[in-house]
Amino acid sequence: MGEADFTVVVPATTANLGPGFDSIGLALALYMTVEVTLADTWHVQYEGEEYKDLASGEDNLIVTTIQHVARQNGGVAKPLQLHVQSDIPLGKGLGSSATAIAAGIEIADHLLSLNLSSNDKVRIGSELEGHADNVSAALLGGLTVSYFAEDEMDVIHFPEPQIGAVMLVPPAALRTEESRGLLPEQLSHVEATAGSAAGNVMTAAIAIGDWEKAGRMMEKDIFHEPYRKSLFPDFELIRTACREYGAYGMTISGAGPSLFVAVKQGEEAQVAKRLVTEFPYYECIAVQPSITGAVVK
Repeated sequence: MGEADFTVVVPATTANLGPGFDSIGLALALYMTVEVTLADTWHVQYEGEEYKDLASGEDNLIVTTIQHVARQNGGVAKPLQLHVQSDIPLGKGLGSSATAIAAGIEIADHLLSLNLSSNDKVRIGSELEGHADNVSAALLGGLTVSYFAEDEMDVIHFPEPQIGAVMLVPPAALRTEESRGLLPEQLSHVEATAGSAAGNVMTAAIAIGDWEKAGRMMEKDIFHEPYRKSLFPDFELIRTACREYGAYGMTISGAGPSLFVAVKQGEEAQVAKRLVTEFPYYECIAVQPSITGAVVK
């Protein structure tokens, strides 16, 4: 049994990067911090008005994840008091649910001394999320490319992606279920081939550090962007402005409603300042990738 008083820190994530649908995730230097102590009953306390309506008892996502991991490994998790502070906008396409799941996995692993491998953690998180993109990046940090299907999983990890980012965050949240409901059940073979090619070239470009080419491919997605972009005020105008400002590419962050802009390292604040002036509907957050995934302190 591990120490009962500890802290878990987990980064936000953005998923897909356009054509890397449900397979590519990028950790961002916005963090959720969970202080863990033993208690008589389960209780989760959130700081901040945005999180006030989340479940605070055994039905909380962090708690259900802890209990799931414990049961899966033949253990029982004792009740805990969880104090949560988060920089991550809730329901805005920045992986808040994956972050909660990653935190729950790390808490259970530490508390029960399970010594889970990184691969074990990613598999558990992917099973709970239903896909591996956000949760793999939240657990490992950096950029991840994942294959997850039933009993098979493989992850490629790029620990230090050499880019900066700007997140355009709208005032209203969007349920992932609603966003996924906009997607077609089928694509033609020609469409799927083009989408796969864009994703392949983007991933290869990331692997060799060619973010200019990766950014161009980022904007060639056909899997989800055409069906979701109408949800974003000024989508095409923002894309045009990003190109004028020298960004590598702009795309939807996860299922939305935020937008992800890949920029040169060191230019995050400059691009964010210009975008927020031109598109005040969005909060523009300058951020860098997080090279650190979920950690216990």
